[in-house]
Amino acid sequence: MAETSAFALALQLIGAADPVLVEIVLLSLRVTLTALALAALIGLPLGAALALARFPGRGLAIVLANAFMGLPPVVAGLVIYLLLSRSGPLGPLGILFTPTAMIVAQTVLILPIVVSLTRQVIQDLWGEYAEQLRSLGSSPLRAVPTLLWDGRFSLITALLAGFGRASAEVGAVLIVGGNIAGHTRTMTTAIALETSRGALELALALGLILLGLTVTLNALAYLLARLDRWGATVA
Repeated sequence: MAETSAFALALQLIGAADPVLVEIVLLSLRVTLTALALAALIGLPLGAALALARFPGRGLAIVLANAFMGLPPVVAGLVIYLLLSRSGPLGPLGILFTPTAMIVAQTVLILPIVVSLTRQVIQDLWGEYAEQLRSLGSSPLRAVPTLLWDGRFSLITALLAGFGRASAEVGAVLIVGGNIAGHTRTMTTAIALETSRGALELALALGLILLGLTVTLNALAYLLARLDRWGATVA
């Protein structure tokens, strides 16, 4: 009965657009979307360059990028905490326990995913269109914009995967953000805190919203994959 009551209260919080709930959700989205944009700006060209360029240590770079896709969030959070702490090299910036630090942490977690998946997509496309592009006088690096556009559906799916990882992450943002109410409390950290305090209605409300985001992301990824296959069939 208590769980049923908490679920009903959670739905009421969502329906009434509770200010605390809305504040947490908006902060979570702001942090994650900013981190995703930064990871895309860095990771898309970097992944494409890694796919097409040939240089000493390229194999090692690919191995590291793939390995860091599974980087434990708490390890990333700890490293960033040490860098941003007062005694760390970036301590003078004073951004520890701020949304900026959380954006940095999530960018670090998303970036290897974007780099690795972009490299695979661009490498496959170059293998398919290399002769045609070379006949048009295009070198591998000059072909990057064309290949990025041609693989846009697969790349958007990669970005959605990065968004999904960041939005569901707890450890890193908890370490560098501090879970400060009204300042650095995200959906995942709030769920953990409210559950431990027994405030199940807010935790459930946030959980339902996070679940809705996850389902929406997977639906978008599925739709984009279908569009990509349809485009390939038409072409």
